[in-house]
This record gives sequence, structure tokens and C-alpha cells, in this order.
Amino acid sequence: MTHHKIRVRFAPSPTGPLHIGGVRTALYNYLFAKQQGGDFILRIEDTDSSRFVPGAEEYIQEAFDWLGLPFDESPLKGGNYGPYKQSQRREIYKQYVNALLDKGAAYIAFDTPEELEIQRAETANFQYDASTRDKMRNSLTLPAEETDSLIKSGTQYVIRIKIDPEQEIVVDDMIRGKVVINSSVLDDKVIYKSADELPTYHLANVVDDHLMEITHVIRGEEWLPSAPLHVWLYRSLGWEEDMPQFAHLPLLLKPEGNGKLSKRDGDRLGFPVFPLQWSDPKTGEVSSGYRESGYLPEAVINFLAFLGWNPGTEQEIFSLSELVQAFSFDRCSKSGAKFDVEKAKWYNHQYILEMSDTDLAKQFMPVLQEKGISASTAKVEKAVGLVKERVHFISELWDQSYFFFIAPTTYDEKTVNKRWKEETPGQMQQLTELLEGMDDFSAANQEKTVMDWIQQNQYHTGNVMNAFRLAIVGAGKGPHMFDITEVIGKEETLRRIQQAISTLP
Repeated sequence: MTHHKIRVRFAPSPTGPLHIGGVRTALYNYLFAKQQGGDFILRIEDTDSSRFVPGAEEYIQEAFDWLGLPFDESPLKGGNYGPYKQSQRREIYKQYVNALLDKGAAYIAFDTPEELEIQRAETANFQYDASTRDKMRNSLTLPAEETDSLIKSGTQYVIRIKIDPEQEIVVDDMIRGKVVINSSVLDDKVIYKSADELPTYHLANVVDDHLMEITHVIRGEEWLPSAPLHVWLYRSLGWEEDMPQFAHLPLLLKPEGNGKLSKRDGDRLGFPVFPLQWSDPKTGEVSSGYRESGYLPEAVINFLAFLGWNPGTEQEIFSLSELVQAFSFDRCSKSGAKFDVEKAKWYNHQYILEMSDTDLAKQFMPVLQEKGISASTAKVEKAVGLVKERVHFISELWDQSYFFFIAPTTYDEKTVNKRWKEETPGQMQQLTELLEGMDDFSAANQEKTVMDWIQQNQYHTGNVMNAFRLAIVGAGKGPHMFDITEVIGKEETLRRIQQAISTLP
């Protein structure tokens, strides 16, 4: 391309929820564009009206809003190269379909589905191409008058690209290098259908990419077999000199076994394959999303970036701006990337650790409110700060911190049997009196005072401290004991010890 500004596009179809593999493709487009000071464009490829699903287009936009990947141009935002929905570009495509017909680079075919089936049955590996098109019912074999008559009578037809045999087609891919294809292996693909007066994906995407001045087409590996056809279309339209560069990204693979990652894999193994929760408007089936499952958008971005690319260093945690700086296609893999849900959780854990206690407390507050708990911001911040290293998701904070907010009403039986001994009630009563006399109830002062008391009385440290934890928490879990008691305060600490003495045997 001779254009000075980098322009890339992400072009999903609104046929359902956005697969996480599509998000990864969009991310790589975004990283490359922003690194080069270019534009990141959303184009909705909705030429297949039979597969349109209500709400899918809005879902796509909402997913990228959540992920923090803004588009420079889109159906919602507009821009100088619109419309950005293919269904609104019908007249544009007709112009180029006619241009291909006029120069003899395409032709009209009237073969019915039944006639094509007969050919497939009679000819092994039948392909509609230079070797078979002369035997078919099309404008190359029919008199011009008959072709015109059929069109005027309303006979349905398709327009096929005419591919000349024994031609060299070069696909220059930024990840896979130069791939040379002989045109004889390609069939005369349908590029337009009279039934809905819309082009197929192949023509529409080439026309749109050219008119929108797309400089780089970065898409999934599944489109690699179509790339020679697209190069041929650029050549046929006289745009070969301005053709974008291609990069075909490795597939996201199943966590186990072979094959492309599917929704079925997520359902079977219990992880989302969509960025947001999706409710199927036809069946009512609800599919989980990363957002609703508790993943942070920054963690999802970081995780996806490493599925098919690596920076060549030991660094694994990257902000979006750092990814923009580090990304390059020469460090993208040619082979598929196995999806590792445990690694996704690890990333989420790392980003929770990096969150300030203030921000984490804000996200945890709704969980507390749902449970009918009212607590000061300061207390919640201290609590989450003490337990965040133990969780992968914000939703797990409750299980690790509930004892900061509610006193135990029951006590773990195994811990009671192991930790609450005959001498324990007496020791706990002494501990109550010791703590009651303290003016400085900081964790550090509590620890020094209690440890000195245990040593002076020659008590077993483990026995006393484990019984103390049981009284405060109700189980043998939680962060450092004196951090807990500092947060809940002296009065609540004493009350819980007395409750345990009166409740436990």
C-alpha cells in the first residue's frame, strides 16, 4: 500500500456473540494500529441477512467498550469512509460487480442447486472452474439474448469471478511469509447473488477494504485459504498495486486435544468463550461471559495478547500501552495457541494484586450490600488488602474475608476437635483479660503483648493461637491473626472470645 497512514479493520458478522478468538484478532489489529499511529476501524459484515441475530451488533460494541479498545471509526462513531455496515453499501457493490462483468472478469451463472448437485454426483471432486464452466448454464455458454431474457424474466442467478487457469498468485503474509498458489486450484467463487442483491463476503470485503483504504488485513488463520481468491479479486479490479498487506493469525485451540476452541469446550470445562454474557434470543440459552465471571478487562487483554504472541522476554504482565509498544508480527506464532484457562485465572489474580485496596473495596462493596452488610470504607479496604493474595476473582473475596464482617455462629468441627482442648477455655479467659487492658490495639502491639504472655506462662504457642483463631474466625483459616483483630477492633474481639468460651465444650 502506498498510503502513509496505517488503517486496520475488525469486521465481525452480527450472527451471535463475539467469540474470544475474534476478540484476540481485534486486539492484534488494535495493537498494531496504535503502535504505528494508525486507525482502528469496526465494520459490520452483515451481507448474510439470513444469519442476522438481533442484539449481536450492540453486543459487539459493548464488548469493546468493556475491554477498553475504542474504535476510531465505526457504525456508532461514524467516519469519513462510511457507511460501516455492509447492508448499507448495496449500490457501491453493484458498481464493482458491473465493472467485473464489463471487463469479462466475472460472469452470470443460472445453474440451479439441483443442477449443481447432479454435477457433484457425476464428477468426483467437482469444481466450478475453467475446466467445467463451459458445460454449465452461464453467460459464457448461453447466447447474450438468452442471458438477458433470463434476467428480465426474474430467473435467479449468481455472479461468479472468472479465474484464469495456470496463473501464479502470491500471498505475502507478515507471519507466514510468501505463499505462491497456482490459480488452477481455485474455483470460480460466487461473488454476488440476485436473490438478495448482495455480494458474498469475498467481494464485499475486498471492495470495502480498498475503498476504506485499509493498509493491513489482520485476521484469523481460517481465512488463509481464501487469501488467493482475494488477491485475484484485487488483480481483477485493477487494485493489485494498492492491495493491503496480510497477516493470518494462529488459531485458538482447545485446552486439550486438537481443533479450534469452541463454545462446547467452554461449557464442558467450565470457562467462558465470550467476552460478555450472551442470551440467545431464539432459544433463551444463556452463555457465560468473562465480565460476568469476574475477570478484569485488563487481565483478559493481557492473557489474550500472549495467545499467539510473545515479547521475547520473561515479562508477562503488560499494560495495554506496554503491549502497544512491544507488539510485533515477527514474534507471532505460525502454529495454533492452546487455550489455558488456568493461565487466564492467574492473570486475573495478578491484576487483583496490582489493584489498589481502595479500587478493590469499591468493587467488593456491592457483594457486601447483597449480603446485607454495612461496613465503613476504611474497614473494607483493610480487609481486602489482607486477603487479596488468596483470590483469583473479586467474587471470591467474601469466602476469604467474611469473618471481618460477621462473627461465627458455628465452629468448624475438625478444628474444634483438634484445637479446643481442656485447658483452652481458661487460657482464652486470660487472653480476654490481657487484651481488655490494652490501650494500643494495633496488630504489632497485640502480637508483642500476647507472645510475651504466652512465653511467660510457658503455654504452647500453637495451641493458644489456633484456639484464638477458632474463636475469632470459626475455622482454622484467614490471614495473620492480629491483623484480623486490629480490623474488627477490641470490643468485637473480646465479644467473640467470650462467645466461643460459652459455646464450645
